[in-house]
Amino acid sequence: MAEEKTTKKTVKTVKKDVKAAAPKKVEATKKVETVEKTYAVRGNIFEGKVVSAKADKTVTVQRILTQYVQKYERYRKVKSKIKAHNPVSMNAKEGDIVKIGETRKISKTKNFIVMEIIREAKQWKQWVFQIIMHLR
Repeated sequence: MAEEKTTKKTVKTVKKDVKAAAPKKVEATKKVETVEKTYAVRGNIFEGKVVSAKADKTVTVQRILTQYVQKYERYRKVKSKIKAHNPVSMNAKEGDIVKIGETRKISKTKNFIVMEIIREAKQWKQWVFQIIMHLR
């Protein structure tokens, strides 16, 4: 019986933190190819101004709508912000006027994609400046 008790004992292994040798740096660079997915545009197509382009491959597009208020017989401006997918090929920046189209759900908040850049931010500022100078 004494032999049975000694064979049933469990052996605990103690793990020691051993610092692994740092991996050697490889001088050869890896070529990364980006493959863009195609999204079928279906449903609404909107135009708006890119307000934020901070997130990776995502832009926030702001639309300004006019809504009629029947009680006061007047119109009011309503702002709407939409998150849209910004493909690498488009690369829309803050201040650009873009056309976005509705597509399948890309993430929790994104179901639009940037279709084209109508006017870039620099061109927009120059265009406004020309109009102001023309009015003077």
